[in-house]
Amino acid sequence: MHTKPGGAGKRWLQAKACAHFLETSLEAKNACVLLSQSRLFEEPKLTQCCWEVIDVQAEMALRSEGFCEIDWQTLEVVVTREALNTKEVVVFEAVLNWAEAECKRQGLPTTPRNKRHVLGPALYLVRILTMTLEEFANGTAQSNILTLEETHNIILWYTAANKPPLDFPLTKRGGLAPQRCHRFQSSAYCSNQWRYRRRCNSIQIAVDRKVFVAGLGLYGSSSGKAKYSVKIELKRLGVVLAQNLTRFVSDGSSSTFPVWFEHPVQVEQDTFYTASAVLDGSELSYFRQEGLMEVHCGKVTFQFQCSSDSTNRTGVQGGQIPELIFYA
Repeated sequence: MHTKPGGAGKRWLQAKACAHFLETSLEAKNACVLLSQSRLFEEPKLTQCCWEVIDVQAEMALRSEGFCEIDWQTLEVVVTREALNTKEVVVFEAVLNWAEAECKRQGLPTTPRNKRHVLGPALYLVRILTMTLEEFANGTAQSNILTLEETHNIILWYTAANKPPLDFPLTKRGGLAPQRCHRFQSSAYCSNQWRYRRRCNSIQIAVDRKVFVAGLGLYGSSSGKAKYSVKIELKRLGVVLAQNLTRFVSDGSSSTFPVWFEHPVQVEQDTFYTASAVLDGSELSYFRQEGLMEVHCGKVTFQFQCSSDSTNRTGVQGGQIPELIFYA
């Protein structure tokens, strides 16, 4: 005989159901808000899921409107986070945006003095001294949130042999180390058999757990140093999720060259995505054969299938796109 749960049991079940729903709707634009809520309601699994997104997609998360809605305690733990995968200038700009929003919440004029007041000691968690001098001069120094003495001392810290003592952290964030999935067994071939020809090289990928794809490793010229323009894309069901149009220089070696998406893109488990690259440059290029349909990379298993988008013979067995660059 089944009994109905009491009031406390109902609330517990509702909280768990809510946490599960939030996990499935988690993305960079709401990750910081959900982090704040998960800490408030003590949901460690949701908290961990939030950190996975915030760490990898830090720039998107910190520049979201949701970041400006978090409480001060959550601001403190985010700005302290060692694994944030972004430049420090992005962290500083996010902190300023939060301070402006907090001033408005408290009914205060958004002056530099009031922004500094609402930030309190959180300002000194920003690793200003790990910025370049140019980043500091063109952004942070002109924000007026630092005192004249602080600005003067920071400039001396950058330029003088005898550096003044400062209250800001000195070490860069550790960030995250990208991983690489190599899908071929053979060594790179150098012959007159493969040309890019501005045609699409494409492959379908799937994973058995959530990862964030950050870019592709590509081959360059097999006939000496050459410049390439390249467009890379990651699509799901024909919808472009990430792309980048950029250039790289091949040194003529058989090494792969990393080409990064503008932002890492979240790839869900057990769903096929299409990775593509179109290159324009030196005709002759390296390529590989003996491709694998399944590759184990640490705790992640990748599956590969041929893509109908590929018009340059790249497929599972051979061709281009030898590497996927990802975070897990």
